[in-house]
Amino acid sequence: MCLHILGWFILTCMVCWASLAIYYSNLPAVVRPIAAALFAIGSFGAFYFIRAHVFAISGFGAIFVVVLLWWLSIPPSNNRDWQPDVALLPSATIDGNMVTIHNIRNVDYRSESDYTVRHYDASFNLAQLRSVDNFLVYWGSPLIAHTMMSFGFDDGRYLCFSIETRKCIGQKYSAVKGFFKQYELTYVVADERDLVRLRTNYRHEDVYLFRLNASKEVMRSTLLEYLRVVNRLREQPEWYNALTNNCTPNLRGHTAPYNPRGKWDWRLVANGYVDRFMYEEGVLDRSLPLSDLKKRSYINGTANATGDASDFSRRIRAGVL
Repeated sequence: MCLHILGWFILTCMVCWASLAIYYSNLPAVVRPIAAALFAIGSFGAFYFIRAHVFAISGFGAIFVVVLLWWLSIPPSNNRDWQPDVALLPSATIDGNMVTIHNIRNVDYRSESDYTVRHYDASFNLAQLRSVDNFLVYWGSPLIAHTMMSFGFDDGRYLCFSIETRKCIGQKYSAVKGFFKQYELTYVVADERDLVRLRTNYRHEDVYLFRLNASKEVMRSTLLEYLRVVNRLREQPEWYNALTNNCTPNLRGHTAPYNPRGKWDWRLVANGYVDRFMYEEGVLDRSLPLSDLKKRSYINGTANATGDASDFSRRIRAGVL
């Protein structure tokens, strides 16, 4: 009985996934809902009406494999009608300790949707890399957060990375669409006055800044790994995936090879709790209980008071351990 229920559950999940994959695909818009409905109705109908269940399941399995292979073959692209804030991809030139970042974003916001996009190039000396920080951004459920990494240098500059969906003009983010090849992946490289201030001052999301304990070697290797992916995405676009290819799993992927404490944890999926994981692993300061550390790490008040001041990054770190 239990195996029978489990089998029906697996088949139902397969039908739902394949139907959604067809609905959110590169087929013509008028065809997608019809094709998805026909697949779902045909699949469940076959399971119910065909008495030879082995035949029905075998036939469904063959069709499912065809749908899966077709869906996997849908290619990502760097050539679309992109929103202005993600239209220009960054890149990096690496020469020993000297790294030049091209197309660092520095958007001038008047509101969340009214802004002027600006970019610039800048060089950084990896020998002067002094810190790495993690931003946790909550916009709804406490289970889920957006994570950003920021690298600080001796001259007071910070280089911030946000792994995001690269949306076309008119697109909005959907958690469901995020599983079905609706967005390309992009690494936004920007000033904190851009990436952080957008979330604190204009979207009014809850943002926490955590200073990370990491060796110079780990910081350097992690930054170089980010930049290698930045360069790769210019040549080989990738699909964003809300489960497997987004901000937090990729963050772990960048740091784990260089960090002996790096390991998988369920809180890397329910990443709203990733601060607890980092605290337990000793990545965060443990001189205070986590609840007190988190209060000191909440930067919205300071960020709103600071506005677009040129020393935004310095001010939001005041009092943060």
